[in-house]
Amino acid sequence: MKLSSTHIVPLIVACALFMENLDASIITTALPAMAQALQAPPLQLNLAITAYVFSIALFIPLSGWLADKYGARRIFCTAVIVFMVGSLLCGLALNLPMLIIARIIQGLGGAMMVPVGRLVLLRTVPKNELVSAMAWVTIPALVGPVVGPLLGGLMVTYADWRWIFFVNLPIGALGLYLGLRFIGDFREIQPPKFDSRGFMLVAVGLCGLIFGLEALSHHFLPWPWIASLILAGVSLLLIYRWHASRHHAPIINLRLFRHATFRLTALGGFLFRIGVGGLPFLLPLLFQLSFGLSALQSGLLTFVSAMGALFMKTLAGRILKAYGFRQTLMINAALSALSIAGVLLFRADTPHLVIALVLLLGGFSRSLQFTSLNTLIYADVADKDMSGATAVASMLQQLSTSVGVSLAALVLNAMVGNSAANQFLPLMAFWPPLLMLALITLASMLLLRQLPATAGAILSGQSVRKLA
Repeated sequence: MKLSSTHIVPLIVACALFMENLDASIITTALPAMAQALQAPPLQLNLAITAYVFSIALFIPLSGWLADKYGARRIFCTAVIVFMVGSLLCGLALNLPMLIIARIIQGLGGAMMVPVGRLVLLRTVPKNELVSAMAWVTIPALVGPVVGPLLGGLMVTYADWRWIFFVNLPIGALGLYLGLRFIGDFREIQPPKFDSRGFMLVAVGLCGLIFGLEALSHHFLPWPWIASLILAGVSLLLIYRWHASRHHAPIINLRLFRHATFRLTALGGFLFRIGVGGLPFLLPLLFQLSFGLSALQSGLLTFVSAMGALFMKTLAGRILKAYGFRQTLMINAALSALSIAGVLLFRADTPHLVIALVLLLGGFSRSLQFTSLNTLIYADVADKDMSGATAVASMLQQLSTSVGVSLAALVLNAMVGNSAANQFLPLMAFWPPLLMLALITLASMLLLRQLPATAGAILSGQSVRKLA
């Protein structure tokens, strides 16, 4: 059977998503080895994770406008090339500052690559096929963070940590080839003028906020400076809100939040991703620096949750059709929070089978949640607003992961104090950050429960009469 663009486009977006999400997590298993090679404390390596996902969040608002002006195919392929260059530089880094700069370049490529890919998908696939397409596209988003630690463990054990970045080169080459051949050159005939003032407000505001949180975590700035950074960041973001209400084409379209489905899904998903976003950072450190497992053993344990994620993909459509988006999202938020809290029961002598089972169930629930959130958020968005909605949704997803890692590192650093530079961390130090992540994940239910019962019925194929 000859494959059409409707089948090929999800594969192209999947390549991009896999690279982006793989690189958000692949270094977690390799953190101790990288810390030794780069002569830096292990917990400082969270800067390499945060710099990457924050860079993606920072530059995402540019992606929709660039795609509208210069064409989706050109921007997507350029982004893949930038990402590959950043990956190469990461593998050649000689110290932590060089690695952070290379990760920022990677993030710049990812910022344009994935949102533009999603935009192409939304404009190519009919709405009644969107749940199925999103289910398969989100597999890399789920498998990447889980396979990442396993690949990292294998490469650290049998090769060198630098190969965790070089692996992106052949994947990127495949995505580039498919993009040049199959992606349509979607663009707006008369794109709006770029909102440079709005972009600067958002960029500097987010930089102040995130950098302030990182400085608070690692104590490399005096307290008054840290407080000033965070206050300035929040103030600039509030000024942007005022600016966006008066600009005819703001860089981030806050008017989308007038739609209840978009607002509740975006904000509920933001809280959910903060909670689950910090977990891939904590687990490898727990397994290696507290339990004394090897990088490969750690990667094998965390890889198990990929099995739950993949199995769920065969059931996502049927679950949503039977229970609807609202009920599914609420139950899954509780199950995901429970799976994070379950890690609190792990000990060094806990059977690996028990650990694997908890992570398997957690992967299942998180996978279904991501599929549901990534689909429902576009349910009431008009075609003309898809570009802006894609940019906003993608930015919030990456920013929430960055915040999750920063908060987890902040609390963990506070617990270990002067021992943060050691290659061993006490088990009790992990309890507060894990409990915090579980509670944040659970708090997402407060927003998701406000969704109407009929939300997304046209996407799931569920009867509106049944839900009403």
